[in-house]
Amino acid sequence: MGHDGVVRRDRTTAYLALAGVLTGIAGIVTSAATVWALRATNPPVVAVASAVRDLTPGPIAVRLVHLVGHLDKPLLVTGTVLVLLLICAGNGLLSRRHPLLPDLVFVALAVLGLLAVGRLDDSGTASGLAVVVGMVTWIVTLRFLTAPLLTEPEARLAGDPATDEGAREPGSVPAPARAPDRASARTPQTRRGFLLRAGAVAVVVLATGAAARLAGRSRRRVEQARKLLRLPVHRGVTPSDASVEVDGIEPWRTPNDDFYLIHTALAAPSISPKDWQLRIHGMVERERTYSYDDLISRQLTEAWVTLCCVSNEVGGDLIGNAYWSGVLVRDLLREAGVRSDADAVLQTSHDGWTCGTPLSALIDGRNAMLAVAMNGLPLPIDHGFPVRTVVPGLYGYVSATKWLVDLEVTRFDQFTAYWTRRGWSAKGPVKTQSRIDVPRSGGTVKAGMIRIGGSAWAQHTGIARVEYQLDGGPWKAADLGGVPDLDTWVQWTDLVEVASGDHVLVVRATDRSGYTQTSVRADVVPDGATGWHSVSFRAQ
Repeated sequence: MGHDGVVRRDRTTAYLALAGVLTGIAGIVTSAATVWALRATNPPVVAVASAVRDLTPGPIAVRLVHLVGHLDKPLLVTGTVLVLLLICAGNGLLSRRHPLLPDLVFVALAVLGLLAVGRLDDSGTASGLAVVVGMVTWIVTLRFLTAPLLTEPEARLAGDPATDEGAREPGSVPAPARAPDRASARTPQTRRGFLLRAGAVAVVVLATGAAARLAGRSRRRVEQARKLLRLPVHRGVTPSDASVEVDGIEPWRTPNDDFYLIHTALAAPSISPKDWQLRIHGMVERERTYSYDDLISRQLTEAWVTLCCVSNEVGGDLIGNAYWSGVLVRDLLREAGVRSDADAVLQTSHDGWTCGTPLSALIDGRNAMLAVAMNGLPLPIDHGFPVRTVVPGLYGYVSATKWLVDLEVTRFDQFTAYWTRRGWSAKGPVKTQSRIDVPRSGGTVKAGMIRIGGSAWAQHTGIARVEYQLDGGPWKAADLGGVPDLDTWVQWTDLVEVASGDHVLVVRATDRSGYTQTSVRADVVPDGATGWHSVSFRAQ
């Protein structure tokens, strides 16, 4: 091979390595952009760096910290990025001889990223999604960038077989010189094709990063506006007898940060109060539109309400109790003038999610409200800021619309909402349920007298009695905590004596309508789980 061929081969090698580096940068940026856009907590690169930090032997870590001081974290993240880019550069080179091997390397890196993200307690689904987005970006981008480079012939780049000594028979006359063939002529075009693609990738990466940063700034602006709000609301006073004072039972008031979070939005909408509006229309005499100021200038209702997700399994924790402040829905519907033949309200969220709510549950006197505050503070963004719906006695999938923007008065036979299209019931009254918090299933207690307890709920019906059964013995009534009304859960407790060995504890509740929980286990689909909660534990 001539000197020009060697130069071209070296140049192609450099371009392949560069393609790998650009690919690495693209994956890092898109994964970080996913984290910013979805407000996740742990970018994959930072999670991997954290894993390296935590897995580094203590003496070595201490020595490195003493060596670099406060630069330890920036250097660790930078080092992680550099190692990743080196691996990606190697992947670019691998693509010449082994086109599928880089994909496997990227998958392996993604697995490591998922493990690193998963080991952090505050990681969520969005953090894992960011890893997957980065992996897909790597695979697609590397193929896109290397395509023009890998079409160039690997051998005889000079295109002159006459220069190949092995191609001539002894004594033969060298062939006359000729113009470079198509492969040689294609080399500048190949180079231009690669550079154009690299430029396109760079533009897309920069635009993606800028858009994600902009989305993050929008969230921060709304969060700042939320913090500056001074609403005429209260935190609510927990009834003095609500707690049975047993360690291990979930608090009667659920803090905002601990309240269960279920919604279909990949990213919680960021809506400024000044931009929010609610439209009430459909089967009404007068279509109405309300601004945020319109709501908070009205008389606000405040009440304790326990909310429960229909996906809550027997003994599950998708339930929470808070002090909500807002405007009664029935007052707004009265102003709109609901027609007598309507039986439902179709609620729509800012992100397009819908649910159908029985009209009767919004106007029958219960504290169904457009909530603006939770436990004395403006709603958290993830819980529906600036306005969400709270309806006692109904599962959230038919009532608790976050980021509410539209109420259409209608009939159930005229629409199908988000979850009812997916096999869930059109109406979702909360089922009477009870749960054991103490002792924990699989736990160990000290033999003798022990305190047991948990919670029970039947929102807008109320709990009349909670009973427990130990090891198949007789049902015994538990002591109940106090409640302000029918719309909250209640704590229960009692003292029992347990001998050394294995035990099974079962609980059931009876609501104020006289209904006692059935022992028959049913799945959460289509309208909520049923069955008695039981735990197995050991005394010693």
